[in-house]
Amino acid sequence: MLTLTSDAVQVIRTVTADPQLPPESGIRIQAGLNGSDTLQLSVAPAPEAGDQVVEDQGARVYLEPTTAAMLDEMTLDAKVDPKGDVAFTLADSTTGES
Repeated sequence: MLTLTSDAVQVIRTVTADPQLPPESGIRIQAGLNGSDTLQLSVAPAPEAGDQVVEDQGARVYLEPTTAAMLDEMTLDAKVDPKGDVAFTLADSTTGES
C-alpha cells in the first residue's frame, strides 16, 4: 500500500483544509489519459467508486484501482519551494529510489 511521508501528510492536510471543501476531501491520484505513463494529481471532494483510500493523520489520498496497484510499494513525499509551489515525488518504499 502507498505510504506517506510526514511532509506529504502536512502538505495534503494544508491543501485540503479549505473550508469550502467537504471534510472528507483528499488528493486523488490516477493514471494519465490515453495510456500515458504520467500520473494526474488533483484535489477530490471524496473517493470515487472503487478507489483505494490511504489515510494518515487526517491526510487522505484516493487511488483509482490501476494506480493503487502501480503504487503499492511506493512512498509519496512532498516539498514546498520558497515560492510556495508544491512538488510531489514517489520513491520505492523498499529501496528508497525515486
